[in-house]
Amino acid sequence: MTATAVGRLRARRRRRAVLAVIGVLAAVAAVAAIALTSGAYAIPPTEVVATLLGGGERQAHFIVMEIRLPRLVLGALVGAALGTAGALFQTLFGNPLASPDVIGITAGASVAAVVAVLVAGLTGIAVPLAAFAGGVTVAAAVYLLAGCGGAAGERFVLIGVAAAFLANAILGYLLTRSEVREAHAALVWLVGSLSGAGWDEIGVLVAMFAVLAPVTVMASRSLPALQLGEDAARGLGVPAEAARLTLLGLGVALTAAATAAAGPVAFVAFVSGPIARRITGSACGALVASAAVGALVVTLADLAALHLLPGGDQVPVGVITGAAGAPYLLWLLMTEGRRGGTT
Repeated sequence: MTATAVGRLRARRRRRAVLAVIGVLAAVAAVAAIALTSGAYAIPPTEVVATLLGGGERQAHFIVMEIRLPRLVLGALVGAALGTAGALFQTLFGNPLASPDVIGITAGASVAAVVAVLVAGLTGIAVPLAAFAGGVTVAAAVYLLAGCGGAAGERFVLIGVAAAFLANAILGYLLTRSEVREAHAALVWLVGSLSGAGWDEIGVLVAMFAVLAPVTVMASRSLPALQLGEDAARGLGVPAEAARLTLLGLGVALTAAATAAAGPVAFVAFVSGPIARRITGSACGALVASAAVGALVVTLADLAALHLLPGGDQVPVGVITGAAGAPYLLWLLMTEGRRGGTT
């Protein structure tokens, strides 16, 4: 293949990726329009626009700016962070099961948050901070147990799955030893919920995502070389272990930040990457698309919970994402089994 042909192929892939991202973002905008205008108190689109611009009636201002918009923004940010993290892990390990919610990172964050609530009696910002610390701690432990270079293969994934089982066992013990009211509050958080979203939590997540997102995009340039193997990566001038550790750290930070803000929203990180790769036709160029897909998955799932289920405003968004993600996991396992591949 000539250099000209390679250039044309790359240009077509780039156009396809850009169009895919634009299409997903348009879908997110459509979901946002429905979420802001519909509900028990319907608000005309013109009134929503006026409210967003600083005008509008007092009741519409309260509903849009204090209830609907924070929930929508938090869902989009959480989905974008989880989608990016999932794509990073799956690309690094070349394994569709290498998702933060499968290999124990979100489970570690959940354990730390539940300990903070049920054991230490902490509230407010201390709970998401504990969740963030828990996710980072579990990821570091899994990395160390995988050994030098272990993060390059399936060993990291298998140890992460074991860590997830251990974390879930600890969660079960803590919940059975707690009071009913405390256990109920913890369970709602553990499913993943956007209810009660506030601008303070969103501000923290926005600040973290604003720092992590551009750094992740820049660091992801080493992904194509890493997929060729450590020797090939070094031959191309990429320090394989340092680059892999950096990308892992960024993925963990994104996952922990999202989990700290909304709880462990199931399967978003798991499905966003494969969907993005399918619509963009690229494994390494799909991080931005994965973020957009993650935002669409969470906001659409929350919209479905609000309007399709009884008492939808109190239904955790993780219920919908879990119900949609479980069939996808079964389909993935069956198709991989027919191909004779490993997952």
